[in-house]
Amino acid sequence: MLAEDSTLLREGLVRLLIEEGHDVRAAVGDAETLLRRVGEEPPEIVVPDIRMPPTHTDEGLRAAIEVRKHRPDIGVLVLSQHIERNHAAQLLSENAERVGYLLKDRVAQVEEFLDALERIHAGGVAIDPEVLRQLVFRTAHVDPLARLTPRERGVIEELVQGYTNAAISEKLRISTSAVEKNLNTVFDKLDLPRTTAYNRRILAVLRYLES
Repeated sequence: MLAEDSTLLREGLVRLLIEEGHDVRAAVGDAETLLRRVGEEPPEIVVPDIRMPPTHTDEGLRAAIEVRKHRPDIGVLVLSQHIERNHAAQLLSENAERVGYLLKDRVAQVEEFLDALERIHAGGVAIDPEVLRQLVFRTAHVDPLARLTPRERGVIEELVQGYTNAAISEKLRISTSAVEKNLNTVFDKLDLPRTTAYNRRILAVLRYLES
């Protein structure tokens, strides 16, 4: 289910998704209509623009958070024209599962856009690589992230994008055991608790985005 006030982009996304074999249950131009349609015919994933009518500030973001609050089984992939760090952190503040934050420029890279949808559908996370690069630059002076080695930082950047250990291993060309070792070191450096009450991977994503 899509929510985008630009008719051209909305219709383009609909055509792309249908051509790739997806069922688009609704394509609307404002957040209020999106929430109503979600209630009428819940989709597997909603894809809203962050800024939509009437104020073009954060209507889409608030709609996404509302969907996640009442229907955590529905995946959410928000689109944004610009990097808005606070919005990314806010979206992930409740539960970093089945959620994504993608820049609109990334939609033109069809394979990456479809890959993000697949990861979210599978219960994962999909964060735009450019958002991650900006976060690295802005948080490099802040501990405990500053204590990470280049390899550890590379591993957590892939984790935040929603990749599994096997996928991280393939992308970084290191063994899965090396991925696990680096992740455990990252978790310790971020002071994440070793307890079954929490998912350390999700906590790491949140700590990374909020720092």
